[in-house]
Amino acid sequence: MADVTVIGAGVAGLTAAYTLHQRGVGVRLFDPKGPPGPHACSWWAGGMLAPECEGAITEEPVVRHGRTAAAFWSQITNVTHNGTLVVAPERDRADLTRFAQRTENHATLDSASIADLEPELEGRHRRGLFFAQEAHVDPRAALADLWGAVENAGITVETAAAEPANINGRVLDCRGFAAQHELPSLRGVRGEMIVLRSAEITLNRPVRLLHPRHPLYIVPRANGLFMLGATQIESASRAQVTARSALELLSAAYALDPRFAEAEIIEMGTDLRPAFPDNIPRVVKRGNVLHLNGLFRHGFLMSPALAAQAADYLTTGTKGDLFHED
Repeated sequence: MADVTVIGAGVAGLTAAYTLHQRGVGVRLFDPKGPPGPHACSWWAGGMLAPECEGAITEEPVVRHGRTAAAFWSQITNVTHNGTLVVAPERDRADLTRFAQRTENHATLDSASIADLEPELEGRHRRGLFFAQEAHVDPRAALADLWGAVENAGITVETAAAEPANINGRVLDCRGFAAQHELPSLRGVRGEMIVLRSAEITLNRPVRLLHPRHPLYIVPRANGLFMLGATQIESASRAQVTARSALELLSAAYALDPRFAEAEIIEMGTDLRPAFPDNIPRVVKRGNVLHLNGLFRHGFLMSPALAAQAADYLTTGTKGDLFHED
């Protein structure tokens, strides 16, 4: 019999299953939809392991725990350690100054330094910030590699529906927003993104473009693909990408590099990020169930920390700073 039952095979559930196995805990894994795919929130992630940049808009625990994420993912998949470049249109220079004041571990760049990092952006931006310690993954490749690591550990996903209340023993509920009926404070935050392809443009690292209305990130992937994201709307709607959001995202990409106007739109997608009121992910204990939830926009960044704290509690009784009892 398994020592722990994990429900949900997205980034949180798979990371938890892998981490528990590494600690010598037997795992049974359920997800009615099987392997990760477009149904999973993490499928539509940017894959940025960017804790320093996130410090501009999030709380300290996300920055601190996020700094360990690249080490975890390096055990699983290819991690690109090229840092993050942050720029802003000259008219929004004050936004770049505020971003610098709210973050750590960055270097201030002039136009020539930006061109050294990203030659194809030469002459397009006068000032920037470079976060050299940050990294990124291709989230779909990372999910596939994590799925493979779980399978290699002898854990097979069971596609039967599973409810925590119907399972005896210890349970990790990693269902994201689907667990809202168990976690009433959980809310959905809608995100929309676009995948583009361009043979004209090369970027070596994620680039964030600060903008007062629709800040943007662009993450390069293989074969000329770019993940363009992401809106952040306080809504639990799962409708398709709206025309307004597509216009804002594509306009911001054009502001970064006008050649994106000629890029192919390969796909558009939406996700529903589960978030607690303070936007800090946590492990919530309710009875014999541990809920790993509230990852918000930090799925790849924070799932290793949540998995580690859940494993700590299950194996030693240790309650970390992300652990809460309900």
